[in-house]
Amino acid sequence: MSGCYFLVPGTLDRPTGGSRYDREIVEGLREQGLSVAVSELPGRFPDADETARAAVDAALAPLPDGARVVVDGLVLGGLPEVFSPHAPRLRLHALIHHPLADESGIDPALARRLLERETQAVAQARCVITTSGFTASRLRELGIHRGATEVIEPGCSPRPLATGSGDDTPMLLCVAALSPRKAQHNLLDALSQITDRRWRCRLAGPADLDPLYAAALHAQRQTLGLAERVEIDGALDAGTLDAAYRAADLFVLPSRYEGYGMVINEAVAYGLPVLTTTGGALATTLPPDAGLAVPPDDPAALADALHRLLEDHALRQSLAGGARRARDRLADWAPGVQHFMDLLDRGSDA
Repeated sequence: MSGCYFLVPGTLDRPTGGSRYDREIVEGLREQGLSVAVSELPGRFPDADETARAAVDAALAPLPDGARVVVDGLVLGGLPEVFSPHAPRLRLHALIHHPLADESGIDPALARRLLERETQAVAQARCVITTSGFTASRLRELGIHRGATEVIEPGCSPRPLATGSGDDTPMLLCVAALSPRKAQHNLLDALSQITDRRWRCRLAGPADLDPLYAAALHAQRQTLGLAERVEIDGALDAGTLDAAYRAADLFVLPSRYEGYGMVINEAVAYGLPVLTTTGGALATTLPPDAGLAVPPDDPAALADALHRLLEDHALRQSLAGGARRARDRLADWAPGVQHFMDLLDRGSDA
């Protein structure tokens, strides 16, 4: 089997779940001996600007007829007219992390436009891949794609078990890009309702994806009087992030919506109990005995669950036990990489 091509937004080392997924698959395919060329595309996605349009066209134009091309959904969904002249001669594989119109905090008119354009773009792909069964169902519900879908979930390997903060002030950890969909503002609201309890909280994640939202979080933290108890970091390097997981007592992800929620698996890999929401795929990503889930966009419910977990040490320990059991059931990236290999191999014979 000859090589393949990947088109990704920005760089593969971006500290986001989608880029991490793309990177793991690319590295896994290369380890299997497949030649993989990656186009790391500049510009704005998915509401593409001219830089993005030109970059995508320039990446596609020199590809040989019949080339197998895996396109991240952020790149594909907003540019159906750019892919249209190339799609008949290429074997496009759409890799969709979640429907573009499901992104939180975007204008309704933009959401409608993205839905229409993503439907047009996905129709040009010969194979559609999603990272969760939830996203595959969501594509059908929205009418984006009603044909066969290949579900390839992220992998995750067990990490060293978290030892916790080691004192009587539990450390809460949230790892997510600072963006409206991750809803850290709801977590700050919830924390402001339980200031009579002992806790500290660390928010770790890139701030450059939505600088205005990141600035609003800093301002909200000040307004709520949480500056001494809530640390807001940027993206952490691998070693620092590992240390943060190990020192945590509870992992919290307040997202409004996730197409999968890879950090839930990461927390479970460290044996951490989890508090999250039922937004999107999170209802199925969280192992039922490893944590609690509350409705999204409900700071009061989040505060009640935090209060319960902070007060009830036995419950927290029970959920940590559930996380440790789930940790032993985690699958690494090898099955997903093999699934990709099979799809690409199948495409070479199509």
